[in-house]
Amino acid sequence: MARGVGGHSPSNIARHLSGIDFPANRDDLLQHAQMHEADDDVLDLIQHMPQRDYGSMADVMKGVGEAE
Repeated sequence: MARGVGGHSPSNIARHLSGIDFPANRDDLLQHAQMHEADDDVLDLIQHMPQRDYGSMADVMKGVGEAE
């Protein structure tokens, strides 16, 4: 299924996590996304990512893949 600009698209997730300091765990990602007014789809996806430390945006995208 193709995804649009919003929702779970990697660019949408990266946009809401822009400027986050790494390493960051899932709770850090969630808090940062909430502060940047991420929509419920993004917040829900982050909540389902594995709880671990993410060292880069590439690591976050891997976690996104595991959560979907």
